[in-house]
Amino acid sequence: YRGHGSSQGEALGGYYAPGYTTDVMNALGSLKRDPRVNAARIGMWGHSMGGFLSLRAMAIDPGVKAGVIWAGVVGDYDQLMNSWTRRAPVPASIPSAVLNLRKRAVEKYGTPRENPTFWNKLSANTYLRDLGGPVQLHIGTNDEDVPVAFHTTLASQLRPLGKLGGNYVYPGDNHNLSGNLRTALNRSVQFFRERL
Repeated sequence: YRGHGSSQGEALGGYYAPGYTTDVMNALGSLKRDPRVNAARIGMWGHSMGGFLSLRAMAIDPGVKAGVIWAGVVGDYDQLMNSWTRRAPVPASIPSAVLNLRKRAVEKYGTPRENPTFWNKLSANTYLRDLGGPVQLHIGTNDEDVPVAFHTTLASQLRPLGKLGGNYVYPGDNHNLSGNLRTALNRSVQFFRERL
């Protein structure tokens, strides 16, 4: 993503600025043009914010035929603003510009409850019918970064659309699925083998 490692640009996060989505879509476009890549067999895997961005990319480009999301920030904007209470303190390394993005957006557009039309247009959850393939979901019940409710809500939205490719909740596991890492990896790889 921009602003990470040696990349140019400012790291503003993926939720209230479009830059990271643009970066993911550019990476996807580059892969499709690479002669070593079969553009008809592209899947995406994302963890945490990467899950948020993978779901967005799949909603934008139905050419992505399968997705796997681990501990994804996959709630709609109402959930992100009203149900996401992080236990960990915000690191001092996060620029104040990032922290102010949400505040400025709410000042300009209102909250998701005040202006659902605007916020729903930004949420990948609104466009799940447009996904080009199924999504497999994984989360641990002791995830301290992402609410399990994000996972269960998305699973309930995907299921009636025929877009749920697996729904795994790991009792007692953390944000990184450390206690079930091998199982989650095996399930993810098998899913991609079957779908791609």
